[in-house]
Amino acid sequence: MNDPVQRRTVLLASVGALLLAAVLLLAVILPAEYGWDPLGSGDKFGLLGMTGQEPSPLNLHSEPWRTDRIEFQLAPFEAVEYKYRLKAGTTVLYHWAANVEVLYDMHAEPDGAAPGYAESFSKARADRASGSYTAPFDGIHGWYWHNRSRQDVTLTLETSGFYAEALEMRDGREFRYEIEAQPRNADQP
Repeated sequence: MNDPVQRRTVLLASVGALLLAAVLLLAVILPAEYGWDPLGSGDKFGLLGMTGQEPSPLNLHSEPWRTDRIEFQLAPFEAVEYKYRLKAGTTVLYHWAANVEVLYDMHAEPDGAAPGYAESFSKARADRASGSYTAPFDGIHGWYWHNRSRQDVTLTLETSGFYAEALEMRDGREFRYEIEAQPRNADQP
């Protein structure tokens, strides 16, 4: 194997085999065996979940459970946005109510997205909404409300979940709120 052509052929074949192995590892083995899909190929080819392990209904969090309640006063044709910083998979329970129908948009902005990009999940006119929301990605997630009436609106939002920070955007300004974890009283069970 002193021939330079043979050495080069073996070297190229070895490098090619290593590259093929890396692609197979990322595209097939990790999604099928470990449920990790860095290239998105596992989902595309139906390889996710082949390990036979069922997803657990239990979802543990490092953040403590928090509750938040805020009230907004909106003048005619005034708007406000209120969002929480959430990690992917985090669930928030919510209820909001207004004394007059408002235009709302429940949406989220992924971390690292282009400025102005948002993914909308619910847009409508209503005077209230309740439900749960599970963040599909890390980012800020919440609501935009617009008073389209000629009267003042009082809107109240109540939430519970695993978040530590809220952001309010109004009149071109942004306010950040740290949401404190609720301490337990000694007489609570």
